Amino acid sequence: MNKDALEQLRKRIDAIDEQLLELFNQRARCALDVANVKSASSEEGVGGVDFFRPDREAQVISRLKSLNQGPLSDDEAGRLIREVMSACLALEQPLKIAYLGPEGTFTQSAALKHFGHSVSTIPMSSIPDVFSSVESRHADYGLVPVENSTEGVISHTLDMFIDSNLKVCGEVEIRIHHHLASKTRDIKQIKYIYSHQQSFAQCRRWLDQNFPGIERIPVSSNAEAARLASIESDAAAVCGLPAVEIFELKICYENIEDMPDNTTRFVIIGDQEVGPSGKDKTSLLISAKNIPGALLGLLQPLADHGISMNKIESRPGQGQKWAYVFFIDIDGHQQDKNALVALNELKQQAALFKILGSYPKASL
Repeated sequence: MNKDALEQLRKRIDAIDEQLLELFNQRARCALDVANVKSASSEEGVGGVDFFRPDREAQVISRLKSLNQGPLSDDEAGRLIREVMSACLALEQPLKIAYLGPEGTFTQSAALKHFGHSVSTIPMSSIPDVFSSVESRHADYGLVPVENSTEGVISHTLDMFIDSNLKVCGEVEIRIHHHLASKTRDIKQIKYIYSHQQSFAQCRRWLDQNFPGIERIPVSSNAEAARLASIESDAAAVCGLPAVEIFELKICYENIEDMPDNTTRFVIIGDQEVGPSGKDKTSLLISAKNIPGALLGLLQPLADHGISMNKIESRPGQGQKWAYVFFIDIDGHQQDKNALVALNELKQQAALFKILGSYPKASL
């Protein structure tokens, strides 16, 4: 080992770290200046103060990732930038994020991935409670699961949008890795397995093959499953790594999900209109008139104006038997020229038309 060369490299790293620290603080001071300008404009009656701008953050991360020359990957560079932005935003106004709890759920992991670790995450016991927390302004934003690549949509989340005036302000996707964890690694002692019903479904084949005779007990969340497993010597939980760490369990088997690309998509809800970022998605809620070809009439304007539809889901409507509402995701922002024309035409065809929000596509 060349000790002199190693010492020189360490000194260089120390110098770079000092430069980074100074640059971080320079950025933080600029963030505080931005906050002061925004606050002064608000006091002068020039609109409200939006300290968090999802479109602006998406543009910043996208631009810097495009400039990245490695050796850090684009995703790693993006995560570092997100954390710096999160810390700077906390100096302006610490954000409160309501999420489907308890602590240690995948939803909390998604919230921290999207907003960074300098926010305050507030666990809620149900999806309606997340909506209520944002509507009452106890939280700035909420984060709820909307669909899983293996098990499909979370219908309870979709149903909440029918009556709520909240907007979809963003989305985040995370890979879901499930682990079988217990107080002991001796699987012969396991008599019960706890988990959320969605997680059981995502691991059904593996559990059938490896634990066919063990009782599976559905609970409210994977974190609750981990808590129960932590106090019962003959129980295990199907849960994620955060819950394993919080409740100090031992992992018996890693990555037991049946599909290797198992991914859950979450949406951020708030009362904010989000401007165009350049790479956006728009979510709609519509219902068709009770006439022949009504659904085709709703979709035709999208095709006519070259708008790509990447999702459509139906849910029973309220107050009328066999009536349905449709949740649709399209590429682009509602302010884009083609989208604006197409949505105006679609609105004329629909019995119910509601734009749930335009927002940056998930990028990390």
